[in-house]
Amino acid sequence: MPIVTLSCRITFCASHRLHNDKLSEEENRRLFGKCNYVNGHGHNYVLYVVLKNELDSRSQMVMNTDEIEKITQEHVLNKIDHRYLNVDVPEFKNLIPTVENIVVVIWKWLKPVLGDKLYQLRLDETEYCSAIYEGN
Repeated sequence: MPIVTLSCRITFCASHRLHNDKLSEEENRRLFGKCNYVNGHGHNYVLYVVLKNELDSRSQMVMNTDEIEKITQEHVLNKIDHRYLNVDVPEFKNLIPTVENIVVVIWKWLKPVLGDKLYQLRLDETEYCSAIYEGN
């Protein structure tokens, strides 16, 4: 069977504040700019869940896209959609919720469920800023 890469696009909204408690307020403002606003700011994120696997002999698919949507809803969106990441998501209590860190956390949530089929995650934070993670 051929090996195929399948990408599913999922959207969610979340807010965050980029702030490092080890730095002064001035250093944080200089480093993070408007992303350091005390009350945070929001994004309309776009997550691409990319799977790679041999086609299933019965379904002729890498994985049913309804199943990918269900897994992503349960293991990602239920945790971060419409949340203030710094406060509402335990993983970001001591981790700055940069787009780079967010995509790594999402990988950690999805990898146990999707296993070796999970090939890559891409997280678009804005039209010009994305992070791509392919595991370690």
